[in-house]
Amino acid sequence: MAPDDVALAIAANPRLIVPAATCEHHGRHLPLGCDALIVERLADDLSAEFRIVTAPTIAYGVNADTARLLPGGASLRRKTLRRLLNDLLLDWEKAGVEEFLVLTAHGHAPHQEALTTVLTDRARVRVVDIFSIDFGDVLESPDGPIHGGEVDTSLMLYVAPQLVRMDLARDSILPERERRRYRRGTRMLLPGASDGSVGEPTRASAEKGARLYAFIRDRIRERVLGAAPRVIPA
Repeated sequence: MAPDDVALAIAANPRLIVPAATCEHHGRHLPLGCDALIVERLADDLSAEFRIVTAPTIAYGVNADTARLLPGGASLRRKTLRRLLNDLLLDWEKAGVEEFLVLTAHGHAPHQEALTTVLTDRARVRVVDIFSIDFGDVLESPDGPIHGGEVDTSLMLYVAPQLVRMDLARDSILPERERRRYRRGTRMLLPGASDGSVGEPTRASAEKGARLYAFIRDRIRERVLGAAPRVIPA
């Protein structure tokens, strides 16, 4: 967008969607930037429907710790991500933004802490972790870890199927004691035997991804942006 176009759009709707992603492993079957691809697609759809400007994606975040080095990924420290967002949001606030909607697909506690402690002068900051939703009957294993497993892989098969290598997908089933470490809001450490994913990616499908995506999008529409529920024809 040209500067004048941004000014007109912000004047008409003083909100800004900020996709906040990571560059980390989700298994050999998924690209490093899968978080970005998912939140960018959501940001584009919400922007088109609600006429909200979307900022360029922040492609790096605070990655989950790994027991061994995996190639290609790159992480910021928690304070680095927070300072980066502080600088960006303060400038966008000066341009007239009154509310920020930060979309992320990464529940790692230090990453979430960096996003939720960002400071502004007056503008409201709302952080939405799209995986904090209860997926209920949409999944075969709704209580399983979300990191390159059924959820991530299904969404990627829907959003960018050409980038998914299902022939390389491998399940990583953990005992209950280990699974507790991967529940939302906890500090994650990927085990040494993991290729970057935890869960059951072999259960994924494009059809399941379409249902998950619609479920996530509609929850944000209704609970964050205040839209009326979609009417499903009988």
